[in-house]
Amino acid sequence: MANLSLHFLLIFLSFHSIIATITESVTTQNQDNAKFMKLSDSVTAQNPDATNFIKISCKKCLYPTICVQSLSTYANTIQLNKQQLAHAALSVSLSKARIASTYISMVTRMKGLKPRELQAAKDCSNTMNDSVYQLSRSIPELGQSGKLTSRRDEFTWHVSNVQTWISAALTDENTCLDMFNNPSMDGKIKDSVRARVFAAAQVTSNALALVYQFAEKQL
Repeated sequence: MANLSLHFLLIFLSFHSIIATITESVTTQNQDNAKFMKLSDSVTAQNPDATNFIKISCKKCLYPTICVQSLSTYANTIQLNKQQLAHAALSVSLSKARIASTYISMVTRMKGLKPRELQAAKDCSNTMNDSVYQLSRSIPELGQSGKLTSRRDEFTWHVSNVQTWISAALTDENTCLDMFNNPSMDGKIKDSVRARVFAAAQVTSNALALVYQFAEKQL
């Protein structure tokens, strides 16, 4: 009985640590986003033209509702600029990927996991770390492409890199989802991991679509 009580205590402490770490990750990412996406203090309401621009652009995405919901906050910064729209979408994607990556990393340190669950968590953690890396380098690369819209060859090079890296990040996220699709795994752990990774995959898919829209407008 004592060992059983200790087991449940360790699980409780593990989840408590997960929640605290995720909260810290979200706070950090929000601060990072604010540096780039800071809205003008003089603006008190969203620009309706910009909001409509986001809605029209999001219609071509796989998850249009989520696209609008995640990007409308930045309407005043995005305005009618395809590059800013893609940049905002990538920032949202990176934030979601970091949250998922942090959560899965904590899962790997939980007590009482089955060997199959532990291995899946470790493998998924590695792939999500790569997803974060691919998205992290996509953002400055997109910035480089925006500076070269009058130089076709160099623009194509940079924007192709962005598309390739976002695609790699999306592949990582889908691979992680597959790792946690085994019916023999603990339902709560599997569902909690898949929910966070799927949230990241949805906005990553949208970001890729919006980058393609930006590229098509320039070419």
